Amino acid sequence: MSGVAGTGRAVRGGIFGARYLWVTVGSSALVFLAAFESLAVTTIMPVISRDLDGASLYALAFAGPLATAVIGMVIAGNWCDRSGPVLPLYVSAALFGLGLLVAGSAPTIGVFVAGRFVQGFGSGAMTVALYVVVARLYPPELMPRIFASFAAAWIVPSLIGPFIAGLVAQLWSWHWVFLGVVGLVVVAVVMLTPATRMLRLQPPEPGTAAWNPGRIGWAVLAAVAVLAVNLSVDIGGLAAVVVPLAALVVAVLAVRPLLPRGTLTARRGLPTVILLRGLASASFLGAEVYLPYLLVRQYDFSPTFAGLALTGSALAWSGTSWLQGHLGDRLRPATGMSVGMWLVLAAVAVAFASAALQLNPAVIILGWVVGGGGMGLVYPRTSVMTLGLSRTAEQGFNSSALSISDSLGAAIALALTGVVFGALDRAGSSDGGGSVAFAGSFAIAVLFAIGAVVVARRVVPRPAQAVSEAQPQSG
Repeated sequence: MSGVAGTGRAVRGGIFGARYLWVTVGSSALVFLAAFESLAVTTIMPVISRDLDGASLYALAFAGPLATAVIGMVIAGNWCDRSGPVLPLYVSAALFGLGLLVAGSAPTIGVFVAGRFVQGFGSGAMTVALYVVVARLYPPELMPRIFASFAAAWIVPSLIGPFIAGLVAQLWSWHWVFLGVVGLVVVAVVMLTPATRMLRLQPPEPGTAAWNPGRIGWAVLAAVAVLAVNLSVDIGGLAAVVVPLAALVVAVLAVRPLLPRGTLTARRGLPTVILLRGLASASFLGAEVYLPYLLVRQYDFSPTFAGLALTGSALAWSGTSWLQGHLGDRLRPATGMSVGMWLVLAAVAVAFASAALQLNPAVIILGWVVGGGGMGLVYPRTSVMTLGLSRTAEQGFNSSALSISDSLGAAIALALTGVVFGALDRAGSSDGGGSVAFAGSFAIAVLFAIGAVVVARRVVPRPAQAVSEAQPQSG
């Protein structure tokens, strides 16, 4: 049962009412800090690479945290289902902070990457634990609002994170981009202490899950495959095609036991919700990383202005997240998600057309604002529906499945777009090859978006279906 006290008074007070104030602020702060670190490192990584002579491990500093996050998600999900989210939350936050300490004080690039691995593991586990905390504490009426708050906590760093990180690195040192966040993690965890006390007072749920080492093993295999897919973008020749395809097959096979049964075949209800999250992430993020590059390379934007040109998308994402949170049941889930994915499809299609036809850059920027608005309709809804379609004893597994789908979707899309971009860019001529390469990458994102549009109408289960289908794949 979601929410320890769904009283009318608590609901009227909202997520910032007396009962939920500290858990709302603390959990949103942890989401904010994880997002800030994820985005800030992109700005300062060239400086780190120069200082630590780390060009050879540059890509691994990004791919590593994504891969270890998958393992953290699975372990945290199993742990939360077995004994509740309190201890997993504390341990994952501690590991996140430890990773920041190691990376921030690293004397060599190897130590820095190791710190990033620990940081990614802790961040992935912490996300799942926070989702289960929300499921156990908040009444269903408030869940859209708290997930809208989480969405905003991801958007704000996209607006200010790179600038702040660059400023800190310029005025002091890149080390403080990591070390300065550790104390804030401690403060955020302290804010959650009253909530964790409430959770400890709850009676144990019947039917809690046993530890499943097999799932952890599959998670490790999926993480290795993710690393292989991401790192294969630097391989040339025939291996540039064979390696990512083989790794993709391994990733799909390994992820099956980590998702609800029927996810990869878009079974109605919860499985499709999980699948839609991955497709949405793949379509949007698979294209977004190339937009600033396109603006700089093809339209002679400065890097700073190219990044700022995309802030409209972040604001639109935050705005529609807030809107759907306040609309509640007045916006039907299938309708909201379908509209959102159509907007994302329109945005990536505009990006493709702009690159192929060399349209005015204002077209790209305005189109991406539309795409951000679409993501704001989809992301919080997938979180709310995942918990709403889950039994209490399965909230950890399903929350981890949602995060795994999100991470793997983005990782696979980025790897595939990278392979396509590299191949077309090397083969293209100086008078048009660049545009073809960008168009090819955006075409991959379009395919993911089309898949998301197709399955979006299947997020609502049939009336005869059970509340939850959250059984792992059988093989």
